[in-house]
Amino acid sequence: MRKRTVLVLALLWAGFYMFGQNKQLLYDFTEIPQSLMVNPGVRTDFKWYSGIPALSGISVQGGSSGLSVNDIFADDGLDINDKVRDRAILGMNPRDELSGTYQLELINFGFRGNDPDNFYSFGIYHEGDAIGYWFKDYAILAFEGNADRLNQRFDLAHLKTRGEMVNVFHFGINKRVNKKLTAGIRAKIYSSILDFNSTKNKGYFVTTPGQNNLLASTLDADMRLRTSGLEELGDAADDGNLAGTILKRGFFGGNLGLGADLGFTYQWNEQTVFTASLLDLGFIYHNNDVKNYTLKGNATVEGVEIILPDALSDPNRDFWQDLVDEVEAFVPFEDNTDAYIAFRPTKLYASLRYNFGEQVESRIDCDCEDIVSGGGYRTKYANGVGGQLYMINRPRGPQTALSAFYLRRFGNVMAVKATYTVDKFSLSNVGLGLNLQAGPVNLYFMADNLLAYRNAAASRYASFQLGLNIISWGRN
Repeated sequence: MRKRTVLVLALLWAGFYMFGQNKQLLYDFTEIPQSLMVNPGVRTDFKWYSGIPALSGISVQGGSSGLSVNDIFADDGLDINDKVRDRAILGMNPRDELSGTYQLELINFGFRGNDPDNFYSFGIYHEGDAIGYWFKDYAILAFEGNADRLNQRFDLAHLKTRGEMVNVFHFGINKRVNKKLTAGIRAKIYSSILDFNSTKNKGYFVTTPGQNNLLASTLDADMRLRTSGLEELGDAADDGNLAGTILKRGFFGGNLGLGADLGFTYQWNEQTVFTASLLDLGFIYHNNDVKNYTLKGNATVEGVEIILPDALSDPNRDFWQDLVDEVEAFVPFEDNTDAYIAFRPTKLYASLRYNFGEQVESRIDCDCEDIVSGGGYRTKYANGVGGQLYMINRPRGPQTALSAFYLRRFGNVMAVKATYTVDKFSLSNVGLGLNLQAGPVNLYFMADNLLAYRNAAASRYASFQLGLNIISWGRN
């Protein structure tokens, strides 16, 4: 029972501890070292940088595409049961989702090699990612039952969820290929702490008029839930060693995988820049502490059948148990420990930026400025405007967002980036990012969907990122 409870909690995590993934404020914000994490091919001018452990690269975001807290709990005079039925149970559809990630950097360090064209970075970060789609037919069946819905097929494919907790070890190379092109690649090793996914379900449940009874119920199911790490974490929770087990599984004691990030920056001319990156192109092989559950088969039952007077000959017979045994015989619920491969949620970014206004003096040593910054295209401008595209691979297909942005630099001390983003969570997402540089100390803070803070309960999306770094440009 305890292990089933852990499993249920993990599934609830998929439904309620969800976050959006887009980091449109951080992307191509070149003053911030963490911009390398969303594009390994970003143009850099640092000699070296170091994130402050556990204080750099903090990212937390949350969103729902179908419902807000205010939709249910607003003091609007409507009955809460009616709002649950009309706005949640019936108002949402199977493409509505709660989804995303949180991230915390443990180590992040970068330095320029002997060849100033090459910049190297490495580190470790902890990440949790999950998504849950609205299981509409399941909710209708649970809320209203099937008495008034004869011959309606309840679609079992409405259940789609996945989630994971993982540590990522990475090493990247950023290279200035020529005056126009800078490219980068980052290799990754994934150490999985836990994983669960149930995304390939199909089948139906339907109630029809019966032949031997008033009603007959048919279940035609092909369902699968795959998990890893939950059994060990459940045992550790009972033993009071949950933190130690998470650390062990996160540092090569769990399931391992490989991945890569790719990216580039291309300078079309003095003032126009195009960038793109592909992140988390990888997988994790789960063969450690695996527990899978399947429900596959077809059965039609007409309830408890008591045939008199034959039933009187065995007064101790459990007719309800007979019914359960009959269903399980036709639609067996089984578990196994088969290994499986889980692919990471791959992300794509792209942007086009036009720079203008006064030129901003570079911080780097004049002896290497031409090499590091790209010859004739080394100048930073006070202003930049443009657009960004973001896509992430999800179980029901790609999820897309479009952003327009304006970047303003105030010398080398402060830079501000404002974005306007349109996605399935919001059509009016205004974000603001602030970067401050005090000598070698770099501090940044970013927040999304600022207009929604006028009524946070009505918001369907919220996000913030922050970090603290030490940066050197190599000045004497």
